[in-house]
Amino acid sequence: MGRRIILLWMLLVLAGCGFQAPHRIVPDYAKGATRLIALMPVDNKTADSVAAKMLREKMLEELYFKGYPKIPLDFITAKLHQLDQGDVGKPASGTSPKTVGGLLAVDALLYCTLNTLNTSRYLLYSSTSLSLACELKSAKTGETLWQARYDTAKRNLGYSRSDLDLKVSQVYEAAIQEAVTKVLETLPDGPDLLGS
Repeated sequence: MGRRIILLWMLLVLAGCGFQAPHRIVPDYAKGATRLIALMPVDNKTADSVAAKMLREKMLEELYFKGYPKIPLDFITAKLHQLDQGDVGKPASGTSPKTVGGLLAVDALLYCTLNTLNTSRYLLYSSTSLSLACELKSAKTGETLWQARYDTAKRNLGYSRSDLDLKVSQVYEAAIQEAVTKVLETLPDGPDLLGS
């Protein structure tokens, strides 16, 4: 009986380690010489502006650790502000990736959509769900080079309302980090990491 439990536990651990976010990538991604990626403002379908800001900052850090140079978010936002004449709510919404890429002098544009970030509470139980989708487009052709999405749900039990509130606040950032990590795991490493 003990062996079965250990075997089951090992299978669950291995299954969890091997999970990748659903994604799609063009076959010749490596030939595209994608080095400079501009991280566009998050298309936030939720009412939580803090989450969108946190998501974008975490994405920038993860891109850097994958070998892509950091392009300051303030620089990107300021350039988009010029392009959209002040309408930064939907940056470059009607503008082609080629136009935006030329303005920013980058190889590709990374668009992320935060579809959901909800927390439901029931007495001393809470559930936080998050849905994220990302798409990398070529600044030269507008072609989609890579796409990925990730959905997660985190559940908590608390022994009091304040304990549950604390756990929800801790899960909130952890869910965003998990989504960013899982999505970007599927993006090939950048040239700075590969040494080319």
